[in-house]
Amino acid sequence: MTAQEFCSKLTANIGRVIKGKETEIRVICAAMLAGGHVLLEDVPGTGKTMLARAAAKSLDCEFRRIQFTPDLLPSDITGINFYNMKTQEFVFRRGAVFTNILLADEINRATPRTQSALLECMEEKQTTVDGETYKLSAPFFVIATQNPVETAGTYPLPEAQLDRFIVRLHLGYSARSSELEMLAAIGEKHPIDDIGAVLTKDDLGAAASEALNVKLGEASAEYICELGDATRRSEKIRLGLSPRGLLALKKMSQAYAAVNGSAFVTPDHIKAVAPYVIPHRLICREYAINRTGNTAEEIVGQILDDVTVPTETFE
Repeated sequence: MTAQEFCSKLTANIGRVIKGKETEIRVICAAMLAGGHVLLEDVPGTGKTMLARAAAKSLDCEFRRIQFTPDLLPSDITGINFYNMKTQEFVFRRGAVFTNILLADEINRATPRTQSALLECMEEKQTTVDGETYKLSAPFFVIATQNPVETAGTYPLPEAQLDRFIVRLHLGYSARSSELEMLAAIGEKHPIDDIGAVLTKDDLGAAASEALNVKLGEASAEYICELGDATRRSEKIRLGLSPRGLLALKKMSQAYAAVNGSAFVTPDHIKAVAPYVIPHRLICREYAINRTGNTAEEIVGQILDDVTVPTETFE
């Protein structure tokens, strides 16, 4: 299965539940193919959890959900060794990360200690418990949600963990026509109950392999580096894009090109995914936010407008 076919099937199936968010769903498709993780951040009731559930149900993969709360322990996520009285031995009980798709709901409500339990899992695709390292299932994909409005009783994600998410999405409110479709679709049963798997692990693997082989030309590679350098030179930004961020932008550009049926990356593909890949990796200076009203997304938008777009040629 090609990456474009994979994206079309996934987008159509999720679209039965989430109306009017085709662009965001395509970005999530690309994130899956790039081997990254997704952070959905928006106000309550915009469909973050429902979108994550619909994506998981669309793939014939094992799925688990964790509701993050202040009393959640790291062992609830990774697993724990317990003493079995019958066998007189310690036995490892696997945690929720031993799955293919993990929904970390309201991740910022857990303590930093618990949040950090996901760092090794998301980066190395493994977890270490009591000195023993366990490999996670492949594929392993985290969809995390958080509410940026209610800050009481929450613990903001540190930059190191935000950097583990290849993209951050804001769903926002739907258009009037999409809301009317949503009202008409929900009756005695919710549409999420009727959707099933339309893709398999093999489909995901084949599409991901295609995305990795998408050609990145010299001019596009230079453009990615120039965007990263521009964030480091900006007076409005205290911490610019890291080398890991550059790699994330490269992988997402390749995956986005693949889901759009292109065999090579163009600057347009880079510009399309940059607003999802870059802003959450930056630390803006306070005056840039308080005095000018600029958010990280707006600053990145200005950088994309200012940096010269190259012309890529392929033989």
